[in-house]
Amino acid sequence: MSLDCERKLEYAKEPHTGSQGLDRQGAAHQKLAIKYCTVDIPEMPPCSFKPEEYKGMSKEQMMEIRKQNCNPMTMKITYYKKPVFIHQGYMQWLWDVDGKRYLDLFAGVATVSVGHCHPKVTAAIQRQLKKLWHTTNIYIHPELHEYCDKLASYLPDPLKVIYLTNSGSEANELAMLMARLHTGNFDVITFRGSYHGGSQQTMGLTANSSCKFPIATSSGCIHGLGGAVQYPKNYLKEAYKLVRQRGGICIADEVQTGFGRTGSHFLGFQGHDVIPDMVTMAKGIGNGFPVGAVVTTPEIAASFVKASHFNTFGGNPLACAVASSVLDTMREDSTQQNSLHVGTYLMTQMAKLRDKYEVIGDVRGKGLQIGVEMVKDKGSREPLPPEAMSGILEDVKDMGVLIGKGGVHGQTFRIQPPMCITREDVDFFLAVFNKAISGYTDRK
Repeated sequence: MSLDCERKLEYAKEPHTGSQGLDRQGAAHQKLAIKYCTVDIPEMPPCSFKPEEYKGMSKEQMMEIRKQNCNPMTMKITYYKKPVFIHQGYMQWLWDVDGKRYLDLFAGVATVSVGHCHPKVTAAIQRQLKKLWHTTNIYIHPELHEYCDKLASYLPDPLKVIYLTNSGSEANELAMLMARLHTGNFDVITFRGSYHGGSQQTMGLTANSSCKFPIATSSGCIHGLGGAVQYPKNYLKEAYKLVRQRGGICIADEVQTGFGRTGSHFLGFQGHDVIPDMVTMAKGIGNGFPVGAVVTTPEIAASFVKASHFNTFGGNPLACAVASSVLDTMREDSTQQNSLHVGTYLMTQMAKLRDKYEVIGDVRGKGLQIGVEMVKDKGSREPLPPEAMSGILEDVKDMGVLIGKGGVHGQTFRIQPPMCITREDVDFFLAVFNKAISGYTDRK
């Protein structure tokens, strides 16, 4: 029997966190199982953290403000027919305003690296808040220089010169500017299905039609939004060689793939035996705090001083304190190693589901950067239609797991969780995903 059998009974309407702040998730899942008739809802792993009781504005108020006062783009990108109203987060978990707990396997679009509200990172920002919120590069403050020194130690020579930004889009904008200044060239080559940011310049690099506007623009990585596509062996080596033979330089966009997410290496390019001329970073660098960076060589950096460039918030003391704590936490919590081991386990188990279901065309990725390509059937390999993707996504959410979607045709589920997830969490997700796919195939 499909998950649709009792959709008229809405789980989200019932509060599951009492006035004492107790997480009654087990009882909530039992209720949900009853509402879905004979469908057994997989049991969610336990969590000892107790969220605060939500006492803010109603969901109806939020939706009205979203419609009236927020740009309509926010409505367009809302994932679900029944939206998720997030209230609190801790490590790999999120709670909505009704107290329902979710396993977050999308991490704010591959951004939360060490975990939501990680205690070590939270403590670091609290310490910095008491000392200094903001100053700029006009002045010398220790947080900026301590962090740049620490970050540089994670990169191979000669990638040692750092400029801090606020986002991945800004980092890629700046990388293009520096590359053009240094080489005297203007053209930039990117990959089909790629995404490098939402600014006008970076949209010129973006080859994903859903992220492009019909206006003129001025104008590489394991694909994230493109569906976690990996390169063939030696592809990057040969591509770098061709670019450099023609007087170009090579930029590695590590906004999604960096900071241990691929498991085998700290940065994605390190798994391909190449050293780029520039590296851009964001997302996991700050565990959700707005931070980005461009790292390059002393020679290329020297070309940047042909004119003045100023960034008000790049290198902000709070941002640097957070980013520095993230690096420390990654080392102390062994998040890269966890990405490798848990990610490999997840890939192995997902491959079994691929073999089981005709609609799972491919499972690919590395570490905890995974794409699951959905197709009508393995013979035609035509993308699964958007309405089918949305239905499966909704079912997965209703059973307590949040994942993303992407790909050239929107046909790929994206699994890019906080890097603190466990094998127990993976087993729960696998049971949920199996249930959702089974429900879809039964409805066909």
